[in-house]
Amino acid sequence: MRETVTIEKKQPQYSVVSGITFAQTDAWFGHTIRELKMDIIYPEDKTRKYPCVVWICGGAWRVMDRSAHLAYLSELARSGFVVASVEYRTTNEAVYPAQLTDVKAGIRYLKAHSERYNIDKERFGVMGESAGGYLAAMAALVNDPAYDVGDYTEYSSKVQAACPWYPPTDVSGIPYESEAAAAVSNESQLLGKNVMLHLDEAVGICPVSYVTKDAPPFMIIHGTNDHTVPFMQGETLHDKLEKEGCDVKLIAIDGADHADNQFFQEEIWQRIIGFFHDKL
Repeated sequence: MRETVTIEKKQPQYSVVSGITFAQTDAWFGHTIRELKMDIIYPEDKTRKYPCVVWICGGAWRVMDRSAHLAYLSELARSGFVVASVEYRTTNEAVYPAQLTDVKAGIRYLKAHSERYNIDKERFGVMGESAGGYLAAMAALVNDPAYDVGDYTEYSSKVQAACPWYPPTDVSGIPYESEAAAAVSNESQLLGKNVMLHLDEAVGICPVSYVTKDAPPFMIIHGTNDHTVPFMQGETLHDKLEKEGCDVKLIAIDGADHADNQFFQEEIWQRIIGFFHDKL
């Protein structure tokens, strides 16, 4: 049996480029070089420019895998975006602000290479889970040029929308059982010192400390039964943004725990796609 079909070209072809080096940093006590890499999903379409969404993987700032969610990120890309998943140094490599400067370096790299990947430099969103959600919020809220270090500093790392999932946002709201417990916490590893003994410094690197009326639109997604990053952390950021008159929405997933399967259901991803289409 033979069949001839006519196919109308309604959508561009999407390609994945994996393992792109976007920055180099010192490693092994300053004796060697560490390459930071990203994966990019982009449309091969030179007729227009596409908004870009930067994804940041979670893992308590201790571990991360930029390729872990490419299956879902591909769905986001095919909805009309360039999507880039960026790597950052973990806390066994460097303390804050290295993680934030790495993410910002990735954003600047994408803007510098916007022609190659058909990106609209003025339409950038950022999204991440847990520790990556924290970094997404910080990337959206912190616009101090002191955090733009490395290459392509002629480009801004500013973004126009943020979608953090179950982000830690206010260390002062975390109930540590003791100084010893605080000392080994993920937040202390990020800060490089005991957050309970240096609370002012710890609060100073929290997203809630950077909220202003000029913040870009936010959509925060958090499970109401989160045993790792309490739901109150998402609520706190939402309420602070709302108080400043910012464009913010909190989606509470009823009964969901940290990184639960509910976050990967079609309904949530359609909400994410709609948010970025609307705000970018």
